[in-house]
Amino acid sequence: MVATASRKSVSEHRAHQDVQHRSVRWDKKMSNNCAAALLFYTMMQIFFVLRFIETRGMSIAPYFGLILLVAVIIPFCRNFEKRWRSIGNSGLSEQSLAAKFRADQIVLWTLAAGLPFVFVGVIKIIATVT
Repeated sequence: MVATASRKSVSEHRAHQDVQHRSVRWDKKMSNNCAAALLFYTMMQIFFVLRFIETRGMSIAPYFGLILLVAVIIPFCRNFEKRWRSIGNSGLSEQSLAAKFRADQIVLWTLAAGLPFVFVGVIKIIATVT
């Protein structure tokens, strides 16, 4: 009798673990995407944008600009993470969550990949005007 109860308890525990492993941690996935996008954005700023904002001499201004540009995208990443902490527990279906996640992922990566090019375009326009 004790052995039967013990086996039942173990099988229920395993079934509960299987359900937990199957469900996707959307907040964790978005957090990982934000971290990767932030890293990619920072690398783009360093290797792409810095070439266009370098000045002759030992000016530190481009580096402050670089820090400012990285600081601009951090609030966007934080908003995505906060949103997915609450949306993951909203009770929506996995399919609905996957669609919302994909849409947010596209926006996040578009910002991370696009903003450096927009900034370089602005720099070129300002250089042409002046």
